[in-house]
Amino acid sequence: MEQKDFERIYDEYKQASQQQAQLEAGQSNPDGKEEFVSVRKNDDGDIIAFKTSTGRELDYITALNEAKAGMIAHVDVFHKYGRDIIRSEPDGIKENNLDQLPEF
Repeated sequence: MEQKDFERIYDEYKQASQQQAQLEAGQSNPDGKEEFVSVRKNDDGDIIAFKTSTGRELDYITALNEAKAGMIAHVDVFHKYGRDIIRSEPDGIKENNLDQLPEF
């Protein structure tokens, strides 16, 4: 029976999907909406504010309202823990998760 290298096959699959995700992410803002480029965190590590691609600094509530209105690209709003929460769209790219963005 032929021995398969399952680890190598999976790693190749994962690498190809990460490359495709980066390609799609670069093309997925045709409307030119603002994007979050950096965040501000409190002492507990919670995100409390966002800086957009146009340089605007938004408090969490303003950012939440704009995200709900569809004005911010690459984010979703979901309800958890009894409140609405902003999160990055799941696209397979760890570096653009909101928690991974640089701080301002």
